[in-house]
Amino acid sequence: MKTTRQQLEAYFEELLKPAEFDDYGPNGLQVEGAEEIGRVAFAVSATAESIADAIRREADALVVHHGLFWDFHGAKPITGPFARRIRPLLKNDINLFAYHLPLDAHPFVGNNAVLCKELGVQDLSPFGEFKGSEIGQGGALPEPLSADALRQELSRILDHTVILASPDESALVNSVGVITGGANNEWARAQAAGFDAYVTGEISEHNWHEAREAGMHFYAGGHNATERFGVQALMQQTQSYFQLDCFYIPSPNPA
Repeated sequence: MKTTRQQLEAYFEELLKPAEFDDYGPNGLQVEGAEEIGRVAFAVSATAESIADAIRREADALVVHHGLFWDFHGAKPITGPFARRIRPLLKNDINLFAYHLPLDAHPFVGNNAVLCKELGVQDLSPFGEFKGSEIGQGGALPEPLSADALRQELSRILDHTVILASPDESALVNSVGVITGGANNEWARAQAAGFDAYVTGEISEHNWHEAREAGMHFYAGGHNATERFGVQALMQQTQSYFQLDCFYIPSPNPA
């Protein structure tokens, strides 16, 4: 089966509603390619490696969580490593779609919601307001776990080392809030929302101390490792809706 670039973009717009988010960069179509789309690659990040793999496997589009354009980079020339990402997309007529906060916050295919589902979290509710949008998801664990047991379960799910900052690793955790990726400063929002624990991708030195001293169980499971879930769920949804040939490209990154 095949579709068009416009139909695929319209589907993502309807599902993810990117216009509702004040994000760090543009969501949606970042690089325009072929009009007709029959094969779609999905990856966490638009890296030189993921782009090369999409080309090698003859994709017409690449859909990612981390795109190429960010406000904090500002205007920049298309040279060096940046050119080595942009040039192959243009040369091979590949569409690049990127959805950042919309793919974090979505209640069904979002990174946070899917990771909560993997943990068995029940009675999900949003939290963590950012510029008018609640990004996180959280709820009750199916049964209480010790802080250390929850760390082990997260390590299994993520297939990644999990750093735990805890006031007492033997204490029982009943509820957890999740904001994947680089939301290391948002643990206080999870605590304010009433959750016992907080899961994200990264942790800073001061967060490790401050969360423990505040009585919060803080888990950092890797930025990339915690954000594989949303784009894979989006791939499954897209494949089912359009009956397209879709495949996932890992973006290996220990951070």
